[in-house]
Amino acid sequence: MAAPSSSAPGAGARAVSAADVAIVSHGHGPGRVSAADRTQLAQHPVDLRRIAALFTPHKFTIALVVVLITASSLVGLAQPFLVRGVIDTALPQQNTRLLIMLTAAMVLVAALTSAIGVVQTWLATRMGQRVMHGLRTSLFNHLQKQSLAFFTRTRGGEVQSRLTNDISGMQSVVTTSATSVASNLTTAVATIVAMVALSPRLTLLSLLVLPPSIWLSRRVALLRRDITAARQRELAALHTQVEEGLSVSGIRLSKTLGSTGRNAERFAESSERLVGLELRSQLAGQWRMATMAIVFAAIPAAIYLAAGFPAASGGMTIGTLVAFTALQGTIFRPVMGLMNVGVQWVTAMALFSRIFEYLDLTPDVAEPVDPVAVDLDAVRGEVRFEGVEFAYADGAPVLSGIDLVITAGTTTAVVGPTGSGKSTLGSLVPRLYDPTAGRVLIDGIDVRDMAGEDLAAIVGVVSQETYLVHATVRENLLLARPDAADSQLWWALELARIADLVAGLPDGLDTVVGARGHRFSGGEQQRLAIARTLLRNPKVLVLDEATSALDNTTEAEVQSALDSLAEGRTTLTIAHRLSTVEDADQVVVLEDGRLVESGTAEQLRSAGGAFARLAAHEVELEAA
Repeated sequence: MAAPSSSAPGAGARAVSAADVAIVSHGHGPGRVSAADRTQLAQHPVDLRRIAALFTPHKFTIALVVVLITASSLVGLAQPFLVRGVIDTALPQQNTRLLIMLTAAMVLVAALTSAIGVVQTWLATRMGQRVMHGLRTSLFNHLQKQSLAFFTRTRGGEVQSRLTNDISGMQSVVTTSATSVASNLTTAVATIVAMVALSPRLTLLSLLVLPPSIWLSRRVALLRRDITAARQRELAALHTQVEEGLSVSGIRLSKTLGSTGRNAERFAESSERLVGLELRSQLAGQWRMATMAIVFAAIPAAIYLAAGFPAASGGMTIGTLVAFTALQGTIFRPVMGLMNVGVQWVTAMALFSRIFEYLDLTPDVAEPVDPVAVDLDAVRGEVRFEGVEFAYADGAPVLSGIDLVITAGTTTAVVGPTGSGKSTLGSLVPRLYDPTAGRVLIDGIDVRDMAGEDLAAIVGVVSQETYLVHATVRENLLLARPDAADSQLWWALELARIADLVAGLPDGLDTVVGARGHRFSGGEQQRLAIARTLLRNPKVLVLDEATSALDNTTEAEVQSALDSLAEGRTTLTIAHRLSTVEDADQVVVLEDGRLVESGTAEQLRSAGGAFARLAAHEVELEAA
């Protein structure tokens, strides 16, 4: 067994790694353990004590389930002996009383094992669901703590897969595979003991016949598994094409690029491949069923044949033969189940590894351990940048030596050429990122020392990329303030200059905005976002190029709403058009991540520096 990696918690703890996979898969041929599972466990070994900790609160339930499984297996073994008693004793002797007792016992055994099975399933499923619930909520909460950089570099589908598919996959492992191992093991052992008690000679014959039968069935099962895996991959590709091609954005893109025909051709090709895989899968399934049928027919036939020879039967009675055959028929499935334990084990560990990998992520922007208590009603809103520097993960510097003070209640506009660091500067105030050097303060408190909820209540953000959830106008607004009354919603919409439009809709506040807000135009989406921000009533406002994607008429409407939003607040405006910064109390110019000028628009224009050059360039572009 491989030792734990140095990063595994708890020195000396037993971990599941690639070595375990090699042990499990050695000699079993292709298709047992997927390469992806091997790679996952090699990169992120699993500490078994960590898994055990998940089940520690359920120790009593686990013990009870094991007891019930054992009891069910033992009680079920009484059935063949009851059958032997009926055939060898009750019927030949015409003992009606014994016959009634034995047949009643057969019904009782069946009822008892069924009842035990229901209780066992309920207990195991409830335990598994509680464990899955804990993992699911822990992972969701932990992912919410990750910085914007994490979601920028990670595919959204990967995050969703770990949160839903991986945990759903673990559900079957926890609630089915774990209990099936115990059930199969106890059933197999008890059955073999009972078979030996009935006929040691026929037991030896069964043990000789079972291996080749199991091997044949196993080969067919592995073939079907490989085909099924390929089919699942093709289905995933097909679903991706549907999601990308039939979404609002996807349809718009394909129509504007004229790619609808190519998309249809790709979809048809993928669907055609799926047809072939489905046929192969069904055929493999039929072969498996045929193999199983042959096995189930061949083994009893061999036993009956052996029983016909005195040397093999040892004077066996008909009842014993029937009981033995029934027992022998029950051992095939548990043995097959136990042979799958290795693959189930590695698959389960790989799923745990993927989930623990995300749970072990250290947030780039971490919550303070001991946040500063902030009186939200007393916040003035002064923002100060002191020696701020910032670089992304690739090491490229974006901001250098930024010293800037935004007096409470005033507006500061940040201008500069594309790539100068304007948006990055604005993102440091709400802590979407943390500076790599220096600090950002609000009323003298480092934003890194504030609780996330307090900072979100103080700082409001309206960006160029407006995001509206696929819900009603009301639900989108209530995201900002869940307890807001309708009168407050209409107040915010009024200030955002969109109340008349919403009131004119057939469903008013209950109008569904559509996927990503496509029910509304870009300017309308912006004003809804402004109304949502107004409901939070933040003391500090960051406007990140909120009108850059709008036409002049719509921009004027949104700018009017922004002016209402900024009134009485400390506002940091990331501007793309210099005409929007004329009334700012302070304008700062960034070039290559450095603050090169500051002052009013009039002062900077008169100085003839960087701002004046930007203004002249803008005039040239408008005249062209």
